[in-house]
Amino acid sequence: MKAKILISACLMGFKVRYNGSEKSPMTEQLRRWRSEDRLVIHCPELAAGLATPRLPAELSGGDGAAALSGLACILESDGSDVTQAYLLAAWLALKTAREAGCQFALLTDGSPTCGSQKIYDGQFKGVTRAGQGVAAALLRQHGIEVFAEHQSAALAQRIAQFERNQDDLL
Repeated sequence: MKAKILISACLMGFKVRYNGSEKSPMTEQLRRWRSEDRLVIHCPELAAGLATPRLPAELSGGDGAAALSGLACILESDGSDVTQAYLLAAWLALKTAREAGCQFALLTDGSPTCGSQKIYDGQFKGVTRAGQGVAAALLRQHGIEVFAEHQSAALAQRIAQFERNQDDLL
């Protein structure tokens, strides 16, 4: 069984980030996974109807897991509470991953939605802290392994292990 990966659209060169940019040039590993039909390209924020460009948004009062529990919120730089739109984004990411049979996700770190290792601290000063965004938290809660874009080598190793284990079951 070939492992499927939900991947942030901005990592594939789509200009969907809050500022209308992509995250980084596509790597050779991503090209290979795309040619192997492993990638499910998705932007949770666009799926939830958020515009590009849009104001920067950061988690306030906790991380994505806290926001899913109603203990934190997501605010735009002008103070607008956009928590509900970002929670919808997280649920749409989970729905997309499930429908496509994704076991893994490779998401953009730092995002209030996709951050898996770090998020911004909620002060809009460019400072990050350890934590995860709402989609990363929700995906993990539902058994999907989440990796940040700088962890593609670790993801490749995990996929190889996953596929060996699948072969052993057959």
